[in-house]
Amino acid sequence: MRDYQPPKDLLSGRTILVTGAGDGIGRAAAIAFASHGATVILLGRTIAKLEAVYDAIEAAGGVQPAIYPMNLEGATPHDYIELADTLGKEFGSLEGLLHNAAQLRLLSRLDDYDPETWYQVMQVNLHAPFLLTQACLPLLRQAKDASVVFTGDQVGRQAKAYWGAYGVSKFGLEGLMQLLAEETRGSSDIRVNSFDPGPTRTKLRLLAYPGEETESLKTPDSLVADYLWLMGPDSIGTSGQTLTYR
Repeated sequence: MRDYQPPKDLLSGRTILVTGAGDGIGRAAAIAFASHGATVILLGRTIAKLEAVYDAIEAAGGVQPAIYPMNLEGATPHDYIELADTLGKEFGSLEGLLHNAAQLRLLSRLDDYDPETWYQVMQVNLHAPFLLTQACLPLLRQAKDASVVFTGDQVGRQAKAYWGAYGVSKFGLEGLMQLLAEETRGSSDIRVNSFDPGPTRTKLRLLAYPGEETESLKTPDSLVADYLWLMGPDSIGTSGQTLTYR
């Protein structure tokens, strides 16, 4: 996917919701989607960061986005239903959903893992993607074709000691992706995949590896082609796949 050359109007007429859109991979993906014709809903908990992405999209000549502030850690099922209702009224359908928001909090052996932190991480990394996807499924089904992308991680495909709730939540996301792919296969035009971006220069990576030399890591902008392919019509027919940046 890295050599993919998307046309400028690849996502024209599409509405795409990006969680964790305020910085890192979410920011890069949102700007790329908008520059290729999509109306992007920027979802995150920090309004100032979302506004900065909004300004960056407009400065780059992208389609005017929308901002939807939301704290996934404290959001209730009703909040997701309200979000989907708002999107339905404003846009009618949803062609793309990128689950990018995630929390790590800490690395710890299970003996010492704080239960409250466990609940918080699972809420953002697993429960929120389930609730948001469930609420948005009617809108995704109304689209001519739609793509749901879950952000995977190698520690959610092969267990690694001390990754705690983060690692377990990523295992859960892979299961959620596969389950949804099976349930939508043959019954709708929704495709569902997970994508592991690999080591990338993000705040979450810095938290996990504070002593790492960040200059050796790829930037979020390096992943743009992958996300454009996943969200665009060229990936139609690809569903239920655990994809990895190569």
